[in-house]
Amino acid sequence: MRSKLQLASGIAVAGTMLTALLGAAGSVAFAEDKVPATVTDVVKTQFISTPVVQQLPTEAQRADAEQAPDAAQMNPRGATLAAHVEAQPAPGALDSEMHCLAGTIYFESRGESLDGQLAVARVVIERTASRRFPDSYCGVVFQRSQFSFVRGKRMPTIRTSSPAWRRAVAVAKIAHEGSWNSPTEGALFFHAAHVSPGWRLKRLARIDNHIFYR
Repeated sequence: MRSKLQLASGIAVAGTMLTALLGAAGSVAFAEDKVPATVTDVVKTQFISTPVVQQLPTEAQRADAEQAPDAAQMNPRGATLAAHVEAQPAPGALDSEMHCLAGTIYFESRGESLDGQLAVARVVIERTASRRFPDSYCGVVFQRSQFSFVRGKRMPTIRTSSPAWRRAVAVAKIAHEGSWNSPTEGALFFHAAHVSPGWRLKRLARIDNHIFYR
């Protein structure tokens, strides 16, 4: 009887130990499942660059570039205004507008340099483009109290056979066509250098005996 009890007790103890071992193994497996896996960071080489790109011109800039006169074309290197004047064809019959323009050059600046004559002509032309003045050459020239050589809306007699008149006509043609740049482009006013009218205008330049303003 005692032997049976001892055997039963041994079996019970063995069962308890086996259960404990199995339970411990399950706990270890569970714990391993909960341990976070080690993540190895992968370092990648990155190249950061700032591209240097020239910006495209705006529409306004492109329009300005297309409309702006090329000074090298207007006044070619090696050329002179005198040569350009000499290359003009002999003056023929002039319409009233060109006669007014050439007449202004003749009376205002025929004794001055060709640059001075061109500058005077360009003032007349610039005025026709301004809302402050008439829109024709004759309208500008005969506007009241503007040009001292005008008398009763008439010009004095011109010696049309003189070299001075031929030069004035050639300069008028060049100014009208815009084929040569004047040093005073944009000027709307001028006066003789020996007077001081006290104008509050932007002075552009003096050429010979005239001072030009905008």
